[in-house]
Amino acid sequence: MRHIITNSVLFMLHLSVFSLIISEVSVFIVVLCTLLCTGHAQDAVLTIEPSWSSYFIGESVTFKCDMNEGKDTDWYYTINNDGRDYVSYSEYKVYTLQIRSGDSGTNQCSGIWKRSHYTKISNNVSITVLADKPRATLTAGTTIIAVGGSVTLTCSVQSSDGWKYEWFRRTQTTYEGKIRDQQNRDIRVSQGGIYSCRGTRGNPVYYTDKSYDVTIEITFSNKVVVKQQPNWPQIFRGETITLTCEVQEGGETTEWEYEWRGPRTPTQWTHNNDVTFRVSESSSGDYMCKSRRRDDSHSSTEWSEAFTLSVSTDQPKAQITSDMRDIPVGGSVTLTCSVNPSSSSGWKYYWYRDENSSEALTTQDAVFHSNGQISVSQEGLYRCRGGRGNPVYYTEDSQSVRIDHRAAPEPESSSFVTPLIVGLVCGVLLILLLLLLCRFKQSKNSFFARLEHKSELCNEPHDQG
Repeated sequence: MRHIITNSVLFMLHLSVFSLIISEVSVFIVVLCTLLCTGHAQDAVLTIEPSWSSYFIGESVTFKCDMNEGKDTDWYYTINNDGRDYVSYSEYKVYTLQIRSGDSGTNQCSGIWKRSHYTKISNNVSITVLADKPRATLTAGTTIIAVGGSVTLTCSVQSSDGWKYEWFRRTQTTYEGKIRDQQNRDIRVSQGGIYSCRGTRGNPVYYTDKSYDVTIEITFSNKVVVKQQPNWPQIFRGETITLTCEVQEGGETTEWEYEWRGPRTPTQWTHNNDVTFRVSESSSGDYMCKSRRRDDSHSSTEWSEAFTLSVSTDQPKAQITSDMRDIPVGGSVTLTCSVNPSSSSGWKYYWYRDENSSEALTTQDAVFHSNGQISVSQEGLYRCRGGRGNPVYYTEDSQSVRIDHRAAPEPESSSFVTPLIVGLVCGVLLILLLLLLCRFKQSKNSFFARLEHKSELCNEPHDQG
């Protein structure tokens, strides 16, 4: 009896196992028949969204594994990269992950039928991961445009695709703001300002680093010139000058501020249109300026033409000359002061008498003329120097010139009377001589007349006697 029961149990167990095998085989045959009959037996397909040529660390990528058989819920899904599992036995065929530095390589997915060991393997999909976060590049056709003009700005991201772009603008007085409705790679702008851009792509959105700034300036047609005051052709080390930035008429009429470019000028914008400085050897060089509107920091004129400042390093020396060295009695001597080289100008002259005197002569000491000349009637040691500008810049003193009084001549009357007396005496003697000659002539004539008369008397006949 016990033996019969045991055989019956064994029979039932074998029957159950056989039934299970028949069931599994039947299901497999049914599935296989279904697939073969309906024509849906296809390879698994792996796709990646978004499908870029390269990816950056931090971007999100979505893997989609399609079995193309049965229902999506009939499968377990695995995704691997170069044999390394991303996802192991997930019930979802779509999986999103964030790219990491080691994710470059070949990706593949496979599906396992939940009710059997039937497995399908997908195609290979390779991805390339770039390590560094990209920075957008902003280029401009030109950075200076005329009033009313425009320029094209271009934003790009190297070694990748699929980008849209965000554009930003700010000024030195306003905060940065996004330019509305601009996602194109190229935009055209007509406003001055500081522009930047960045690339965006994917969902969730991945952003590149912002580009470096590009400043667009609007130029006015006003001409700008640099002028020097005092306007001397030659400047010496130690003198003080003023350079003025002058906006000439034409173009815009507005309130300006100014920027300088040169060896001794400020580079920041200022409301003052001039700079004053004491020149030195380092002051030599080219100076330029430009102007911009006070209410628009990115709208300005062109740079002026270069104004060249040449500084003479040697201090000039005054020269003194005189028309004579001796003062005539009751007269004066004229002294002249000048500064070489002759190209310098604008000098006033200061006069001094005696070697150690530091007090300049006044109108009580000399007669001043307008051309650097004075007339003096006092003897002494005279020198001069030139000075110009404010504060006054002085030349070296001239050499000294000694002026003396002339020795007193003989009285004017003696020198006049003596020739007069000599002339009178000579005249009287001449007259006397002439009178004597006349007298002598008369006497001679009378003598010969008497002789002739006596001769006649002697020759008369005697009888008449």
